[in-house]
Amino acid sequence: MEGTYNAHRDCRAFNIPLEDLKDVIAEGATTVRAYLGVHKHKIEGETVFEEKLIIVGVDANGKDMISSKDGENLDSESDFIYDLTTPCPDKCDSESPLN
Repeated sequence: MEGTYNAHRDCRAFNIPLEDLKDVIAEGATTVRAYLGVHKHKIEGETVFEEKLIIVGVDANGKDMISSKDGENLDSESDFIYDLTTPCPDKCDSESPLN
Protein backbone atom coordinates (compact mmCIF):
# COMPACT_ATOMS: atom_id res chain seq x y z
CA MET A 1 0.00 0.00 0.00
CA GLU A 2 1.33 3.41 -0.92
CA GLY A 3 1.55 6.13 1.71
CA THR A 4 0.15 9.60 1.16
CA TYR A 5 3.66 11.09 0.95
CA ASN A 6 4.11 9.82 -2.62
CA ALA A 7 0.90 11.50 -3.72
CA HIS A 8 2.44 14.88 -2.87
CA ARG A 9 6.17 14.45 -3.59
CA ASP A 10 8.27 13.02 -6.40
CA CYS A 11 10.74 11.27 -4.11
CA ARG A 12 9.99 7.56 -3.77
CA ALA A 13 13.26 6.12 -2.50
CA PHE A 14 16.90 6.92 -1.73
CA ASN A 15 20.12 5.46 -3.06
CA ILE A 16 22.45 5.07 -0.07
CA PRO A 17 26.20 4.73 -0.66
CA LEU A 18 27.62 1.66 1.09
CA GLU A 19 30.48 3.85 2.36
CA ASP A 20 27.96 5.77 4.51
CA LEU A 21 26.74 2.54 6.11
CA LYS A 22 30.27 1.18 6.58
CA ASP A 23 31.34 4.44 8.24
CA VAL A 24 28.37 4.40 10.64
CA ILE A 25 29.18 0.80 11.61
CA ALA A 26 32.88 1.63 12.04
CA GLU A 27 32.14 4.43 14.50
CA GLY A 28 30.62 1.88 16.89
CA ALA A 29 26.91 2.45 16.33
CA THR A 30 24.55 -0.23 17.64
CA THR A 31 21.82 0.88 15.22
CA VAL A 32 21.35 3.53 12.56
CA ARG A 33 18.76 6.30 12.45
CA ALA A 34 17.69 8.02 9.23
CA TYR A 35 16.17 11.50 9.15
CA LEU A 36 14.42 13.11 6.22
CA GLY A 37 15.88 16.44 5.18
CA VAL A 38 16.01 18.87 2.29
CA HIS A 39 19.10 20.31 0.59
CA LYS A 40 18.45 23.75 -0.89
CA HIS A 41 20.73 24.68 -3.79
CA LYS A 42 20.69 26.43 -7.15
CA ILE A 43 20.76 24.81 -10.59
CA GLU A 44 21.11 27.19 -13.51
CA GLY A 45 19.97 30.06 -11.30
CA GLU A 46 16.83 28.27 -10.08
CA THR A 47 16.40 27.29 -6.43
CA VAL A 48 15.95 23.53 -6.13
CA PHE A 49 14.98 21.52 -3.06
CA GLU A 50 16.39 17.98 -3.07
CA GLU A 51 15.24 15.41 -0.55
CA LYS A 52 18.01 13.80 1.50
CA LEU A 53 18.15 10.88 3.88
CA ILE A 54 20.46 11.90 6.72
CA ILE A 55 22.03 8.90 8.44
CA VAL A 56 23.48 8.98 11.96
CA GLY A 57 24.75 6.26 14.24
CA VAL A 58 22.83 5.47 17.42
CA ASP A 59 24.61 4.33 20.58
CA ALA A 60 23.59 1.57 23.03
CA ASN A 61 21.52 4.11 24.99
CA GLY A 62 19.43 5.00 21.93
CA LYS A 63 21.11 8.41 21.50
CA ASP A 64 22.21 9.92 18.18
CA MET A 65 26.00 9.89 17.93
CA ILE A 66 26.28 13.60 17.17
CA SER A 67 27.49 16.58 19.16
CA SER A 68 25.30 19.53 20.16
CA LYS A 69 26.13 21.74 23.13
CA ASP A 70 22.87 23.70 23.03
CA GLY A 71 20.56 20.84 22.06
CA GLU A 72 19.46 22.58 18.86
CA ASN A 73 22.51 23.15 16.65
CA LEU A 74 25.17 20.69 15.62
CA ASP A 75 28.69 21.39 16.84
CA SER A 76 31.52 21.65 14.33
CA GLU A 77 32.94 18.33 15.57
CA SER A 78 29.77 16.45 14.54
CA ASP A 79 31.51 14.50 11.81
CA PHE A 80 29.27 11.46 11.97
CA ILE A 81 26.40 12.69 9.82
CA TYR A 82 26.09 11.02 6.45
CA ASP A 83 24.01 12.69 3.76
CA LEU A 84 25.45 11.53 0.47
CA THR A 85 22.17 9.85 -0.45
CA THR A 86 20.45 10.65 -3.74
CA PRO A 87 16.69 10.62 -4.20
CA CYS A 88 14.66 8.58 -6.65
CA PRO A 89 13.96 10.03 -9.11
CA ASP A 90 16.76 10.44 -10.57
CA LYS A 91 18.75 7.52 -9.16
CA CYS A 92 16.04 4.88 -9.73
CA ASP A 93 15.71 1.38 -11.08
CA SER A 94 13.11 2.04 -13.74
CA GLU A 95 12.36 -1.70 -13.99
CA SER A 96 11.74 -2.24 -10.28
CA PRO A 97 8.15 -3.04 -9.29
CA LEU A 98 8.70 -0.81 -6.24
CA ASN A 99 9.33 2.22 -8.44
